[in-house]
Amino acid sequence: MSMVEAEILTRVIAPDDPRLEKQAAQAILALGFKSADQRRMDELATKARLGTLGDDERAEADSYERVGHFVSLLKSKARRALASA
Repeated sequence: MSMVEAEILTRVIAPDDPRLEKQAAQAILALGFKSADQRRMDELATKARLGTLGDDERAEADSYERVGHFVSLLKSKARRALASA
């Protein structure tokens, strides 16, 4: 995801706008990486630190990072929605 895409996505999600149904906010807060994905991210991070990450693995790590950023934006919005309710 480019910086421009990230900025557009941030505007679409509007994490500072607290309008979100309580049930939706709670469901969003329950989102997260499964243990297999967490293990894979740990493997990729270790390889990155060692300098042994291949091109496909780098693309995979970048994908995990983009998805993580997206989920973080959603969770920020959900927390604000629940705090203002």
